[in-house]
This record gives sequence, C-alpha cells and structure tokens, in this order.
Amino acid sequence: MRILASFLFFLLVVLQAKLWFGAHGVFQLWSLDGNIEQARARNELLSQRNEALHAEVNELKDGKEALEERARSQLGFIKDGETFYRVIPAPVEKQE
Repeated sequence: MRILASFLFFLLVVLQAKLWFGAHGVFQLWSLDGNIEQARARNELLSQRNEALHAEVNELKDGKEALEERARSQLGFIKDGETFYRVIPAPVEKQE
C-alpha cells in the first residue's frame, strides 16, 4: 500500500510539474496571453493610423484646399499675384 501511495504521489508531482513548467504549461499560456494583448494594442494603433491616412488620401483626392495647403507648405508653391517673403532668423552667437 505504501508503494502504491508513493507511486501515485510521484506521478502527481510529475504531472503537476508538466502542467506548470512544461512546453504547453500554465506559465507559457500566461506569456502568450500577454503577447496577444500587446499585439491587439499595436493593431489598434495601426488601425487608427490607417484610418487617418485613408482620410488624408480622400481629402487630397476630393478637396482642392488640402492639396493647395500641402503644395504650399511642402513644395513652396505660391499663387500668381502673391508676394513671398522669407524671414531668415539672425544667427545665434555662442557665449563662452
């Protein structure tokens, strides 16, 4: 009887060790759950970024104002009859 109880106890310890520390154990499950949450959060951020980019593309396709604003700010375009003034800041003197 003592041998059977010892064997069952040993079997219980081995199975518990596999459950907690094995290749598909509880700790790995918790780690994978954390990875899934991180991936979901990153996907949400990327989805928001994609929506903003789609809105910007649609705005550039449909609206002349957005296209004109981008051309003025990024490419330096000016309309006929406008005067362009460029303000150059004074150089900063180093103090020693």
